[in-house]
Amino acid sequence: MDYAELADEFLVHMQMFRKFEPQQKINESMRGEVFALHHIAANGGDNIIPSELSDAVGISGARIAATLNSLEKKGYITRQIDPEDRRRILVTLTDTGREQEETYRRALVDSVERMLRLLGERDAKEYVRISRKLAKLAASEATLQEQDA
Repeated sequence: MDYAELADEFLVHMQMFRKFEPQQKINESMRGEVFALHHIAANGGDNIIPSELSDAVGISGARIAATLNSLEKKGYITRQIDPEDRRRILVTLTDTGREQEETYRRALVDSVERMLRLLGERDAKEYVRISRKLAKLAASEATLQEQDA
């Protein structure tokens, strides 16, 4: 099998796919404020440490601080000093933040559901199976790279 040729074809398709509305929503949900809200909500919604959020989102501490400032101005989060360690800040979703995160999440799920319906049941299940496999391989690879560092 010529994996290079297959890779070229894959890249052409991915270039076309990035313009597809569900993929655009996925891309939006994986960065910035939306991703920060998703991550905070997925981890209980309270007592999140900004450095953990920075690691999860994959952006610098300065950028996460700017993101949190914006979310706080919008009333989506609050920040307070950790009573057990006054050097740490704890981030908590507000009720408004929870509602906004749920709105973003519902729109994303609806969009991806439409995409999967276009594939049909068999192909949708296969697509999710392959995506799961790639995600596991990526996680394993990341773990190996961390161990080598």
